[in-house]
Amino acid sequence: MTTTEQQVKRLPNDIGGLPAAPIQQVEHPLEPWEKRCHALADVLDYHKIINTEEKRRGVEALGAEMVNSLSYYQRWIVAFANILFQKGILVPGELADKMDEVESRFHDSDPSAVAPRDS
Repeated sequence: MTTTEQQVKRLPNDIGGLPAAPIQQVEHPLEPWEKRCHALADVLDYHKIINTEEKRRGVEALGAEMVNSLSYYQRWIVAFANILFQKGILVPGELADKMDEVESRFHDSDPSAVAPRDS
């Protein structure tokens, strides 16, 4: 291993050149929440709150374990929350309270509509 290779840390999503099975690209319709997540990214970028580069760095900062356990848009959501926390725009407790409120609203209308959330 060269000195340069030792100095450069491979990020979790940097899989280029690594041995792996062929990528199977499968077209699938986006779920409504995935469309909203993508729209949120556009709104955050338009209002100069989180740009594409910050989002990319936020996803990379999640680490290999989280990157491997979350779906594409789940990574975005976690990265957005972390960035908004870091910028002081959002407070973790406020987010948790709002998530509980929304979850109970859906649960009250249809108990099977929302899966239980880990605490």
